[in-house]
Amino acid sequence: MIPERASGIIERLDPLAARFDEAGHSLYLVGGVVRDLFVPGGVAHDDLDLTTDATPEQTKELVAPLADSLWSQGEKFGTIGLSIGGDNIEITTHRAEEYDPESRKPTVVFRGTDLETDLSRRDFTINAMALEVTGDDPRLVDPFDGLEDLLHKRLRTPLDAVVSFTDDPLRMMRAARFVARFDLRCDDSLVEAVAAGAERIGIVSPERIRDELCKLVMVEDPSAGLWFLSDHGLAEVILPELPAMRVEQDPIHRHKDVLAHTIAVVRQSPVELRVRLAALFHDVGKPRTRSIGSKGVSFHHHEVVGARMTRKRMKALRFSNDMIDDVERLVYLHLRMHTYQLGWTDSAVRRFVRDAGPLLDELLALTRADCTTRNKRKAEALGRRIDELEDRIAELREREELEAIRPDIDGRKVMEHLGIAGGPVVGEALDHLLELRVENGPLGEAAALSELDRWWAERS
Repeated sequence: MIPERASGIIERLDPLAARFDEAGHSLYLVGGVVRDLFVPGGVAHDDLDLTTDATPEQTKELVAPLADSLWSQGEKFGTIGLSIGGDNIEITTHRAEEYDPESRKPTVVFRGTDLETDLSRRDFTINAMALEVTGDDPRLVDPFDGLEDLLHKRLRTPLDAVVSFTDDPLRMMRAARFVARFDLRCDDSLVEAVAAGAERIGIVSPERIRDELCKLVMVEDPSAGLWFLSDHGLAEVILPELPAMRVEQDPIHRHKDVLAHTIAVVRQSPVELRVRLAALFHDVGKPRTRSIGSKGVSFHHHEVVGARMTRKRMKALRFSNDMIDDVERLVYLHLRMHTYQLGWTDSAVRRFVRDAGPLLDELLALTRADCTTRNKRKAEALGRRIDELEDRIAELREREELEAIRPDIDGRKVMEHLGIAGGPVVGEALDHLLELRVENGPLGEAAALSELDRWWAERS
C-alpha cells in the first residue's frame, strides 16, 4: 500500500524515528509530501513536516544529538525545526488551529496524543493523511479516506466544510489551487460553504492572500482555480478586478469575454511569476474603458488604466516594490508590439527594447500568450510578427549595445562643451541626444557634439 518511492524518505528519517521510538513516542510524516507519494509524477519535497505526541521540550531533547542545526522560533506554536544532512525538518506536537471570528491569525491548541484530532483540523482529506515512521513498518493513517478521494479526484474537508473554513478562511483559496493542480471535483457541501462564507476571506491578512494567489497562478494550468475564485464569490473580496472582467456581451457588438480571454492568457504564459501576474492583470482596464462606436466595441488606452489598477491592487496585497514595478510595466507595455504595423525599422526596434528594458523577454512572452484567437491564420500571423521582431533584435544586438541604449556623450561632456553649469537644461540636452541615438543608432562623439551645437543654437 505504501509506494516504493516512500522508502527513500523513510530511510532519511530512520535516525529520528529510532530516537522517538526508543523514548516511547510516535512520529508521523504529514502534509503534502504524503499526498504527493500517491500522485503520479508527484513533486519532490525538500522540506519535511512531521507530527508527534511528544511535547516541544521533549522533541528538542530527542533531536538535539542528531541535528546539524536547531531552531525553536515556532516553539510557542508547538514546532521545533532542525536540519539533518541537508533536509529541513519541522516537528510539531499534535495540534489544532482555530480562528477567532475577528482575528487574522489562528489560535493554536495542543492535543497531546490525539493524532486524529490533529488530522481532522487540516484543510482537506487529501492532506489529512499521515505516514507513521516509528515502529517496525511504515503505516498509513487515513481516518478521513483522503487516499480514496485523491484516487477519485474528489476535494472534501475532513470536518464539516463550514467548520473547516471558519477555522481558517484561507482554505477557501487553497481549494482553488488544489482544484487546478490535481484536476479535482469539489464536494457539493464544500462549494456551498465557500459561497456562503466567501466574505470571511476578508479577515485573512493581505500577505497570506498574496502568497496563496502566487501559488495558484504558478500551477501549470491554473484555469479551473481562477474560475473557482470568480464563480464562488472569493474574487469579489480579494481580487474584484477579476469578476469585473466578465463584461456583458450584447448581441450586436460582440467581443471576446474578457475574463475567459484573461484566464486563457494566464494558462498560455510561461510559468514565471512576473509573467503570470502580468497576464492576470493585463486587461483589468478594459471594463472601465469599454465603449461602442461605429466600428464596434473598443477599449482605448486600457493598458494605461490597467497599469494604474494593477499597481493599486498589488500594493493592497503587499507585493514587493520591485514586483509591483515590473508587473505594472508589463501591463503598460503589453500592446506595444501591436503599434508597429508597418514592419520593424531599426529605430522601432531600439524604442521597443529601450522601453522594455530588463523585462524584454517577459514582454515578448506575454505578447505571445496574449493571442487566444481560434482563427489559425491570425494566430500564425501574430507568431510570425513576433518572430520577425526577435530576429530584428538579434541583428541589432550584433551591431550595437542594444540593451544599454544611452546618449553618445554624458552630462559632464554636455556641460563642458556648452560651458554651462548643471541643471534641467543638461537633462533636456541628454533627452534630445537619446532620441537621436534611438532613431539613428550610435552617432559617435563628434557627431553627437555637432548635433548638440545645433540643438543649443535652436534652443537659444
